Amino acid sequence: MTQTTTRVLGPGELGAALAILESEPVTNAFVTSRVQVAGLDPWRLGGEMWGWYADGHLRSLCYSGANLVPICATPEAVRAFADRARRAGRRCSSIVGPAEPTARLWRLLEPNWGPARDVRPNQPLMITDRIPADIEPDPHVRRIRKDEVDVIMPACVAMFTEEVGISPMAGDGGLLYQARVAELVGTGRSFARIDDGKVVFKAEIGAATDRACQIQGVWVDPEYRGRGLSETGMAAVLRYALADVSPVVSLYVNDYNTAARASYRRVGFREVGAFMSVLF
Repeated sequence: MTQTTTRVLGPGELGAALAILESEPVTNAFVTSRVQVAGLDPWRLGGEMWGWYADGHLRSLCYSGANLVPICATPEAVRAFADRARRAGRRCSSIVGPAEPTARLWRLLEPNWGPARDVRPNQPLMITDRIPADIEPDPHVRRIRKDEVDVIMPACVAMFTEEVGISPMAGDGGLLYQARVAELVGTGRSFARIDDGKVVFKAEIGAATDRACQIQGVWVDPEYRGRGLSETGMAAVLRYALADVSPVVSLYVNDYNTAARASYRRVGFREVGAFMSVLF
């Protein structure tokens, strides 16, 4: 009979955790990038890494921080992670991950944690490994300088509010969100086109490893939509990402955002799977 257990991983298990994370480099890019930088110490990582063991071997993971993220999680592991999450109580602002295990996890947690503010069951995961041949990258899209955080911040807040439905400035006054934006700018992963002091297009490389990176926060000022800036802007960000960061670029998008999905397809992205998000 298979013996299973679930526990918080310690720093000594970093190699085993990375082996699982790196087995699916695109899907796991967000958590992998954090673990590669911070290790498994909860204080540095910003959360705990739970491990599910079968017969003494680490098989599945679950990151428990601001997000709850099942990683390479089998149905048995999902049940174990759900039990642990129920006992601990909800501390996250969202559950997000590959659609199938995330849906299974939410079904188990919903009776205790529900209702959610929003459930997005199908968010296509898209990837590309090349710059489109028929779209000229916008030459005005560039990296944001450290002294331009105040310039990019209003666009970041507008994007977040439009996408998530609440302002990132609520709660702590936006301190954590502002720190995150500053981190992306400081590491050279924030890009924008600024015309006459106004951000008209922006995007960030939110997670980065040497095998895959993930673009997030794509936004065009409402007054400039419909002019093709999303395609030329994304082509410019792709140029930076593929040259400087990793050989594969990914993103995920809401299935109902047909305009964005069409735009990403024109830039060369193709759908390879789906994520799911549960927002509280």
